[in-house]
Amino acid sequence: MDKNTIIGIVLMIAVFVGFSFYQSHEMEEQQKIAQERAKKEQAEKVQRAAELEAERMLEEAMTDEERYVRDSLAEAEKLNAELYRHGATLYARREGVSKLDTLKNDFMTVVFDSRGGKIVDVTLENYTRYSDGERTEKVQMMTPGSAKFGLDLQRHSESETLNTNDYLFNSEVKDAGDHYTVTMTLPIDRDAYVEYVYTLYKTGNPSRDYLIDFTINQHNIDPMLRRSDEIVLQWQNRGNQNERSFENEAMATTIAYYSDEDEEMDEIDADGERESQKGLNWIAFKQQYFSTALIAEDVIHAGMSFKRAKDASQGFIKEFNSRVVIPHTAGEEQYNLALYYGPNDFKIMKNVEFKGEASHLEDLIPMGGWLIGWINRIVTIPIFHWLSDHGLGFGLIILILTVLVKLVILPLTYKSYMSTAKMRAIRPEMEAINQKYPNPDDAMKKQQATMELYQKVGVSPMGGCLPLLIQMPILWAMFRFFPASIELRGEKFLWANDLSSYDSVLELPFNIPFYGDHVSLFALLMTLSIFGYSFFTYKQQAATTAGQPGAGMMKFMMVYFMPIMMLCVMNSFSSGLCYYYFLSQLMTMIIMFAIRRSVDDEKVRAKLLSHKPKKKSKFQERYEEALRQQQETLNREQRRQRH
Repeated sequence: MDKNTIIGIVLMIAVFVGFSFYQSHEMEEQQKIAQERAKKEQAEKVQRAAELEAERMLEEAMTDEERYVRDSLAEAEKLNAELYRHGATLYARREGVSKLDTLKNDFMTVVFDSRGGKIVDVTLENYTRYSDGERTEKVQMMTPGSAKFGLDLQRHSESETLNTNDYLFNSEVKDAGDHYTVTMTLPIDRDAYVEYVYTLYKTGNPSRDYLIDFTINQHNIDPMLRRSDEIVLQWQNRGNQNERSFENEAMATTIAYYSDEDEEMDEIDADGERESQKGLNWIAFKQQYFSTALIAEDVIHAGMSFKRAKDASQGFIKEFNSRVVIPHTAGEEQYNLALYYGPNDFKIMKNVEFKGEASHLEDLIPMGGWLIGWINRIVTIPIFHWLSDHGLGFGLIILILTVLVKLVILPLTYKSYMSTAKMRAIRPEMEAINQKYPNPDDAMKKQQATMELYQKVGVSPMGGCLPLLIQMPILWAMFRFFPASIELRGEKFLWANDLSSYDSVLELPFNIPFYGDHVSLFALLMTLSIFGYSFFTYKQQAATTAGQPGAGMMKFMMVYFMPIMMLCVMNSFSSGLCYYYFLSQLMTMIIMFAIRRSVDDEKVRAKLLSHKPKKKSKFQERYEEALRQQQETLNREQRRQRH
């Protein structure tokens, strides 16, 4: 053992001994601290016990008169503290029985509560909740126990924040002929008050059918505001479950907001919380087919959050909460807002205006991105509404839409098939190239020869892909349109009770992962149609892919895996959407079969072989030169490795 090793061992022993000593010292210190804490806690317990015993003895020694005086003084002290906190006027408004006023037009029934001067219940007259049997229960946009709506007030310190939601307002209802006016007034001090004015319109006003104009009037309440440059509105609500699928409705339920500055809508993600610092025009508690929106002239910023219910047994989807900050100038006394309680219906929301300008509430309907959204807005929705206005059943409307879509993309479908037929026709030439260059080292040469063949016969390997890519926006537009169409809600077709929800022909006693606890017949039919189309397509392509690496895996993925995956995904989706996809795939197979019968492969081959090659484009020349250079580089590398 050399000297360095001995020194190392000694140092390790020293470190170990030192660490052990340190740990022992620390443990002793911790024990001392724990003992001191225990002694202190024990002393406090003894002291508290003594105090309680003294209070008990004092209580026993006191006469009834002394007890009365003591309790009276305590109550007086508490009262003085509450009076100081609220002020005498507000304090008097805390207790009492609230007054409910119920107003109704052709579209909704609204209940106003003098407690908070707020709307506590809105029932939509023309929409019902989902039921396996007869649908009789109307859609309720809020529940009285969960609705909160009020201004933040502040009296003496930053910590003392009051809210108008907790106080009784004076209520007055007037019938002004074409509308109702509800005025809620809350006296705050001798010459200070807050006033809410609600305007509910009667029939014949499409821009106001589901809209309530809302005005905040305030007088001499600047000293009660937290800040002199803003007023803060606390708004809370609970979204009830209205649809069959809790999960689908939960995924579509969120808080959305619109900025006229950016001319776009945004939503809160799954984290359930967002703080927006930019100016907003409206904030909406959005559900799958219904929304509640607060529209304002300008909102400085807003804090928004939601909390999801655990499951369907709780009776609601999500709890919404928002803190809306509105700009305020000292002495300003009026703020104009509006409240929307209604369906996510494109025609209805498109008509909603605020102060003579479009509200853009229709952006709440998930129609897709800019291209897909415009396809739905400009083409799909007008055609859909035109057909429904003529009294056609929605099963028939979906069939007609499917036929129209197939007619539009028919040239692309034909082009895609002909591209496949051409590739099938030159299969002998492709096999000859494969036999000429069997060595993997000649991959570049084989690719170059293949490109020359394509150039010679006038075939593009991308000819079949491009038409498919062009029609994808149309197909995706349909995917977004049907689940978002409230018109399908509650509509029956064949065995489906509601085309906006999944159909169920069999309820399973268990839940299958990734599938669900029910069997959707429309989803099964869609799956069979996808399988049939995939099998047909694969048979057409088999001649060109036979013998290629991965051909077996491609068959499995295309023919079997894709249909099964679609079945799992679509089993809980809208039956209207599954019905559309079933029709779409079925029509595609019929069209492809008809094209197949009308196309002679021998004539296609003869035409290709008689094709006069066009002059190579600059791109083709550059591409071939790049392949040649790449092949030369590869050859040089291979020769270098052999030597």
